[in-house]
Amino acid sequence: MAVVEPRARFPHERQQQMIELILARRRIGTAELAAALSISLPTARRDLLTLEQAGLVQRIHGGVTLRGACKDSDAEPLFLEKLRVRQNLKLRIADAAAGEVNNHSVVLLDSGTTTMAIARSLAGRPLTIVTSDLKAAEAAASGATEVHIIGGRVRNGYYSLVGNWALNALTSIRADVFFLAADAVNADGVTTSTFEEAEVKRAAQAQARRTILVADHGKIGASAFAAVCPLETIDLFISDRGADAPLAPFRNKFRDVKLV
Repeated sequence: MAVVEPRARFPHERQQQMIELILARRRIGTAELAAALSISLPTARRDLLTLEQAGLVQRIHGGVTLRGACKDSDAEPLFLEKLRVRQNLKLRIADAAAGEVNNHSVVLLDSGTTTMAIARSLAGRPLTIVTSDLKAAEAAASGATEVHIIGGRVRNGYYSLVGNWALNALTSIRADVFFLAADAVNADGVTTSTFEEAEVKRAAQAQARRTILVADHGKIGASAFAAVCPLETIDLFISDRGADAPLAPFRNKFRDVKLV
């Protein structure tokens, strides 16, 4: 049986505990989940609705499970494992990123769990969001927010869209801001794991007036396979306070940095 920390003060912390518990149990009843987290049933149901609307969980007979956990697929855990890593830091970064967006803007969202968190922070605002990520699209599609998906081939297990359809769609878009995610950030620039992902990122950056890089401190100093862009082309880098030391040797390459 998974050990759950004492009741979290903030909703996003409580919801992260829910995800951890559901992942550990595979499936769990709502009442059992509420009891394990020492919260009321109405609170548990509200949190589960939030997670369901974000595409993270699904209701099943007898309880709730993580989205895709009932399928015979080796791909889904790839996304779930990324989702679990430094989630609280990603939520802080996402809230800071959302604060950089004016209402009625056109926002380009890259693929990844950090940009999915940004989508959740922006959801419901009067914005136009264009994304290359199916999960981000699900998370953003709420209220006054208009969401567009660029199209292309879905990378199984990651839910990002790549290929010529995606690249061609991006050429017809003009955005106020592009939130760029990364697998690694070092003095040589931003890198990601595949050439296809790198192509889509570069194409999106070319269509935006402003590019904001979002990545937690775990990505800094590392290197991935495919180059995306040099640091000098980034208008703002948003990371967590743990980035202060590893970022110091090349921080001056960025035009601006915000640590939250």
